[in-house]
Amino acid sequence: MTGKKVLYAIQGTGNGHLSRARDIIPILKKKAIELDILVSGTEADINIPYPVTYQLKGLSFVFGKKGGVDFWKTYLKAKSMRLHKEINTLPVEKYDLIINDFEPVSAWACKLKNLPCVSLSHQAAVMAANAPKPKKEDPLGKLILKKYAPTTKQYGFHFKSYQDDIFTPVIRQDIRNAICETGNHYTVYLPSYEDEKILGILSKIKEVTWDVFSKHTKKVTIYNNVVVQPITNETFVQSMARSKGVLCGAGFETPAEALFMGKKLLVIPMKGQYEQQCNAAALKDMGVPVIKALKKKYIKDIVKWVESDTIVPVYYPDITEQIIDTLLQENL
Repeated sequence: MTGKKVLYAIQGTGNGHLSRARDIIPILKKKAIELDILVSGTEADINIPYPVTYQLKGLSFVFGKKGGVDFWKTYLKAKSMRLHKEINTLPVEKYDLIINDFEPVSAWACKLKNLPCVSLSHQAAVMAANAPKPKKEDPLGKLILKKYAPTTKQYGFHFKSYQDDIFTPVIRQDIRNAICETGNHYTVYLPSYEDEKILGILSKIKEVTWDVFSKHTKKVTIYNNVVVQPITNETFVQSMARSKGVLCGAGFETPAEALFMGKKLLVIPMKGQYEQQCNAAALKDMGVPVIKALKKKYIKDIVKWVESDTIVPVYYPDITEQIIDTLLQENL
């Protein structure tokens, strides 16, 4: 494959895509291909330690503070003229292969120029025929997930291998190498809720220490039994590794990492976010408890989870390089 040019395009909304990329990029780099990296979106809290060829605004979903996506802020940030320009000027034709992790600019640039674009993402697995879906239909949510970053071939990651082209999660080396122990605190990551809302609920559950990681703060603050702190990769991984359990949204990477570490898990899917509703359905099938929202009426469910010792066992082998080899052999 020497001399082949590959563009790896990554969604920058949320932290999961970039976390996965930190493990995938070094594998791609050692395959004797010429690799360029594209990141679009502005809502991530972590960076990747590699040079980025294209840093674009793209089309970011903006997290709200009441448990869902802030669609008004998302609309205001969209700036369709700028997005059109990014799509029309991205030189996708100079690459032998575009690998896309739910990234809209490169996906639409390929579609407009009738070029192949290969998906390597969790979203590809969510939309697969055999993957779990929520009981409640969401035609708009399904349409957004399908049209946001259209691709011509799909390789997906999910909590289970539901079909041949769906693989178990990429568990980054930071997590695989972490020394796990069962401490006395619970790690919390609910980026679509404001800190005051989280404090208002969790502070009512006494005799438990809550280690809350927030997108909305820049300093560590302690309120009785709740610690609120900004997100850094190292502190978050350490907190999870030493926790008694993890309370988080129904995204993909954080629940997968918590399960891999053998932690108790409780998830709250974001409102109006079809992908998270699908994830919640999959996790519920596996035996992970799910609550609909962070509200007073669900405090009893959180207490029940805290008092429970149920851990859902998983087997997530390190097969990332095999997946990349398969993708490159089939598409280059």
